[in-house]
Amino acid sequence: MLTRREFNRRVAAGLAAAAAAPAALLSQEEERPVLCRATLVNQDRLWQSLQQLSEFGRLPGGGTSRVGFSPEDLAARHWLMEQLRGEGLDVTIDAAANLRARRAGERDDLPALLFGSHIDTVPSGGNFDGCVGSLSALEVIRSLNEHSIRTRRPLEFILFSNEEGVHYGRGLFGSRALAGLLELGELDARDDQGVSLADWIRRAGGDPDRIAEMTPPPGSLFAYLELHIEQGGILWQRNIPVGIVEGIVGILRFRVTLDGFANHAGTTPMDQRRDALVTASKIILAVRELVTAEPGRQVGTVGFVNVQPGAPNVIPGRVEFPVELRDLSMEKIRALAERIRARAEEIAKADNVGFTWEPTSAHEPALMNRQVRSQIQKAAEEMRTVTLTLSSGAGHDAQSLARLCPAGMIFIPSKDGISHSPLEYSRPEEIACGAEVLYRALLRLDQLDKLA
Repeated sequence: MLTRREFNRRVAAGLAAAAAAPAALLSQEEERPVLCRATLVNQDRLWQSLQQLSEFGRLPGGGTSRVGFSPEDLAARHWLMEQLRGEGLDVTIDAAANLRARRAGERDDLPALLFGSHIDTVPSGGNFDGCVGSLSALEVIRSLNEHSIRTRRPLEFILFSNEEGVHYGRGLFGSRALAGLLELGELDARDDQGVSLADWIRRAGGDPDRIAEMTPPPGSLFAYLELHIEQGGILWQRNIPVGIVEGIVGILRFRVTLDGFANHAGTTPMDQRRDALVTASKIILAVRELVTAEPGRQVGTVGFVNVQPGAPNVIPGRVEFPVELRDLSMEKIRALAERIRARAEEIAKADNVGFTWEPTSAHEPALMNRQVRSQIQKAAEEMRTVTLTLSSGAGHDAQSLARLCPAGMIFIPSKDGISHSPLEYSRPEEIACGAEVLYRALLRLDQLDKLA
């Protein structure tokens, strides 16, 4: 059990490390042309902020472990709160422990423009996933203040809690809570130290008893923008500085169970075996075959195989594995799932192996608003920056916010498509470019009276 003394010690240690001169982030400069340069945001200041944030949970060998609802996470949030207060913002923590900071507009009666991301990481993660979007949002606020620009609408910075979901096993916690998407009993989950999620929310300054009341009424939010590293390799491979996200994919997951017959591996003839693992291997190959049989950006994955009894001298009698399908079109992946199910059933029947196919979860795709995407495109054109429209294969807080208001996402390149790793990296110029597209897009959206 983490004692309060140890908890406080770790929070204090994180704050002290950030206050000291920060070590440089992992440098991986490449001989690649810089295709986008920021002129309205401060690249050096933004990079320095990322360096300071990386001190919270820094690992000796590089990378960061700053799991959501951990002492390192809370210390980093405290540091960020002080940065926002230093810019004159009114900083609050909502019921789900999301950190929010409001910048007044000329007309505070207008629905607010929201922007932000997250700063929690996976274990042994990197320093850019989520952090780029959050600290670019901070840099936008600093730049607006420097240029003495006051928007018509209020702006609201939002830092979502436990986006990665490593702690308690459910991602996008803060944004799902805001959108009213939490599942019954989710707050009662306990971690390996016996602490409930509700208790951690209280430690972070939230109020779990009021989460059900926090979803804003329709029309009270104007739009949401999120800047993020791509976490894939498309922009990097094509050397394109800005991606405009068309949508965040839908996900269908199924559990396949195959029941053969476990028997002696040395005495059972090959033609008399009911080997569940052999059948599984055929089905796994069929998943790949069917997913790649039609054009499109759909993907299918079998992430692990559970084999029983799992001994070298026993024929596998039972195998379980997941099948996950992703695409922007839910109709497409539902049709694809049915084709995979039918093929798998045929294979199992031919092998005389029992077969079950059980749906385990479904997440609808979240399309980004067309008008918001148009304003991002125009912002990039102002900078004479090349863009690419693409979908996100990973989940983001924007998919929850799209349930509440028009939403948009901006991607910048991830070196070699690497993420959730200490090797995760985006160049300072690329980060600043994304921050300036965010800056300009927000100002353009601020001038609009409505979004469809």
